[in-house]
Amino acid sequence: MRYELLGPLRVSNAGERYSLSAPKMEMTLAALLVGAGRVTTKEQLIEELWGAGPPRRASASVHVYLSQLRKFLMAAGDTQARAITTKPSGYLMRLDGSDYDVADFRSAMREGRAHQQAGAYEAALDAFDRALSLIRGPVLDGTPEGPALTRFAAWVEEERLACLELSVEARISLGRHREVIGLLNALTAQYPLRESFYRQLMLVLYRSDRQAEALGVYRSAQRVLRAELGLEPCRSLRRLHQAILTSDRLLDLPMAS
Repeated sequence: MRYELLGPLRVSNAGERYSLSAPKMEMTLAALLVGAGRVTTKEQLIEELWGAGPPRRASASVHVYLSQLRKFLMAAGDTQARAITTKPSGYLMRLDGSDYDVADFRSAMREGRAHQQAGAYEAALDAFDRALSLIRGPVLDGTPEGPALTRFAAWVEEERLACLELSVEARISLGRHREVIGLLNALTAQYPLRESFYRQLMLVLYRSDRQAEALGVYRSAQRVLRAELGLEPCRSLRRLHQAILTSDRLLDLPMAS
């Protein structure tokens, strides 16, 4: 079996996909997957499903959802009904023998970082691209409401952006500057407070013989950060700006920052 939570929730087995039509059941399974390998209490599930204002029969409803989920997972391939087990303090989601896209994502990120640190940039880029391909969209179609799922969705978005940064760094280290200019222009527009994307864009523009545009990116970042946060650009961005002004030879070295 395979569980996928990096986007709309999906369960599949032997090429066949299984869908949950009830949103509360979907959220229950998602909450159990986020806490896979640890006990999730009934109180935590109630908070995920209804927040601070649960209905009077919330506990009974949780029992129903779990019963239905067990039947759903048995139909999907958990024939021994071992995926969700009841413990004295709550419920345990077991992934023994199953694939999980979150685990695959973490593994690809670890692999990519290890290759990056070793200077194996092609292998790093392949790992980062594999990690990015696992993220299919917002978690649960952007509808998580409970604290655990909300935190998980925020983690996924932060990790996606970090993976994008690392992927761009690998391409820069491989000398593939021009191919990331369009992507970085889009990323600085979409995430105007993320200074690392400005830094990368300035560097690739400079290395593409577009010094004036690189300096223009800095001025744009400076305006945005002053207007939105009342802050000046971070130290590394200021250093890069000065290096571009003086055409510092260090900017031609791999991974300049």
